Amino acid sequence: MKNRYIDLMEKALNAYTDEHIHQYFNDVRANGLTEHGFPRLTANIGILIAHGRRTDLLPIFLEMMEFCCKNIPTVRAANDFSVREIICCLWEIEQSGITSKEDTARWRSYLATIEPTTCYNRFAVTTADDVRNWALFTAVSEFFRQKAGIGYSSEFIDLQIASQLKFLDENGMYMDNEESEVHQPIMYDLVSRGLLSLLLHFGYQGRYYEQIDACLKKSALLTLKMQSPNGEMAFGGRSNQFLHNEAWMAVIFEYEADRYANEGNLELAKTFKSSITRAMNVTERWLSKKPVRHIKNRFPTETKYGCENYAYFDKYMITTASNLYAAYLLCDDSIPTAESSDRTPSVFQTTDHFHKLFLKSGGYGLEFDINADPHYDASGLGRVHRDGAPAPICLSVPCSADPLYILNLQEPISCSLCPAIRKNGEWHFATDTSVTYDVTELSCDEGSASATVLCRFSENECVISKYTVNADGVQIEVAGENEIAYMLPAFYFDGEEYTDITLNENCLTVSYNGWSCRYTTDGMISSLNKITGNRNGYYKIFLTDKEKSIRIKIEILK
Repeated sequence: MKNRYIDLMEKALNAYTDEHIHQYFNDVRANGLTEHGFPRLTANIGILIAHGRRTDLLPIFLEMMEFCCKNIPTVRAANDFSVREIICCLWEIEQSGITSKEDTARWRSYLATIEPTTCYNRFAVTTADDVRNWALFTAVSEFFRQKAGIGYSSEFIDLQIASQLKFLDENGMYMDNEESEVHQPIMYDLVSRGLLSLLLHFGYQGRYYEQIDACLKKSALLTLKMQSPNGEMAFGGRSNQFLHNEAWMAVIFEYEADRYANEGNLELAKTFKSSITRAMNVTERWLSKKPVRHIKNRFPTETKYGCENYAYFDKYMITTASNLYAAYLLCDDSIPTAESSDRTPSVFQTTDHFHKLFLKSGGYGLEFDINADPHYDASGLGRVHRDGAPAPICLSVPCSADPLYILNLQEPISCSLCPAIRKNGEWHFATDTSVTYDVTELSCDEGSASATVLCRFSENECVISKYTVNADGVQIEVAGENEIAYMLPAFYFDGEEYTDITLNENCLTVSYNGWSCRYTTDGMISSLNKITGNRNGYYKIFLTDKEKSIRIKIEILK
């Protein structure tokens, strides 16, 4: 696996042409360091060179590394993120001996001049400060500088960590959203727990060690239940559906595999290793597509389709390599690694801060959002995955009508798999923010997992849906007082390739990349004649309607 991480890092770096790297450096020389993308690129080039890869870039790397080490201490440029990575690069270069000792000594001397309060953008001054994960990045960067023998700020590190512990919910998941305590992004939970894993792996024994360790142990076991059968991390909130996502989940899983191997629980250690393998299969599939994109769609990079304004190629493509390297650092190849499907039934519901529900069984996985952030997702069943199948063929993430990421659609609509009722002659779908969700029953047995979800449209109008998932697919039973409907998304376009969509009165089939998603219902299926989109591409919207009750089956078939 360690070799595989390095191979994937090289694939991520190769998304940058030599011309791109030189132009990027010219821009930074002209404008100065303004953010962490360039140091991150520098660090990953150096790490790969130290491993005998891309040695053709050694001359430009030496210039880039000199520039970064000399300038990072003098300017605030999101160094919170990049100092750790530059330190890791320095270690790798020193161990490989590919540059002179004079070079590495000089780079050390620059980095030794870092003054935390003037180098980093955001840090806690008191434990009550609401800095969120910037303070955690800062703590880890300072800890790595300390490990390198060029930093001595243990009290500063402990202060940053102390300011973070109040953001862990009762499951040990990290709440990063400063704007809302309700809508917490899944990716930033994983990032923060991954940073804590790095701290402990590299020997942090400060005053908060036991608290951190207990949090990591509890939350990692729950993250196994949140991982899709095909290997993807859960959806939810900002910075989702990027190629760097699964690598950061692997950081957490590598730490836990090591934990359980050391405790003698080899079966659980192997479970984490198998989950890592599935996650890396996702990353490798995307990195093997040409040209490489940094997000899980095939739209041209210059369109920034599916990306937040901050999530541009130069920053987030190399972030894939950075996160892979973090997993590499924690990886113990003596622990057995086996690829296996995830067919064990499980159910898990997060706290209200993350408002997610997960069902898995028979190689299928469902993820519900029961109180979605409308600027990123939509409430309802937002994901149906099957092990091995293309992730978006049914739905991988919901669609937002008002996304804070880029879509080249004029009037997107909210979309999930969800019920609807008639109001004033029009369908009112449970993606509307006025609709509330309650999970009334959960069950799990040897062969299936199920949940009953109540959607309340008003005080006197509600619809009950029961979801059962097993090896045969997903069965949905919907019941209401009058005529009801259920929204059916049909994947249409990934940015490069169109799907094949066929419809008869009670069967809708989407064919894509050798797989089919088939919706079969006991109601009539019709098109809404609307196209919407999410980060993966476009969807055509259909519905099935019937008086008082509808039965729907979803199968993903090869």
